[in-house]
Amino acid sequence: MKEFELNGSTVTLALFTDVTNSKELLESMQAGTLEPEVAFLNASLIPDVFPVLAAAHTTLMAKSRESLKTRTLHSELVYNYSGSKHITESLKRCGISDNTTYVLAARFNSSFDEMKAVEKLINGKEIDLEELEGKANKTQIQKHYKILGPELAISTLSDSITCRIAARDAL
Repeated sequence: MKEFELNGSTVTLALFTDVTNSKELLESMQAGTLEPEVAFLNASLIPDVFPVLAAAHTTLMAKSRESLKTRTLHSELVYNYSGSKHITESLKRCGISDNTTYVLAARFNSSFDEMKAVEKLINGKEIDLEELEGKANKTQIQKHYKILGPELAISTLSDSITCRIAARDAL
């Protein structure tokens, strides 16, 4: 678990592997009964924390402008990470599904006790955030974000995703 500061707010990230209760977590999120509220991202689509922090920054900016496109701050984070303008597709693709076993949990302005509560929600093993790069499904990431070989010759996967997140609303 690690906390990052973004423009006076914080986002805390925790990475879990061997998660066995994704279906229950997804059902709780969809019903609006997840407590505490948290964003669950499919960690296999995340090569590094930097694009997640870029998406978190975009989310906080939308909140400050009162222009969230989704119902909650945490679903907005998943939406912004996706790089797509289609909310439902974004949540399905970059959020968790019934059988997701590799999950990144993110919570804004979280206390230590709230993050402990998040850890208790997830039936899985917490691992270090540095393991993201080694476990990322690079083929799936390239397909989802439409990243071609020539782009990777001059950029990293993480930077390519971050550019798409930052430029989405300008396109």
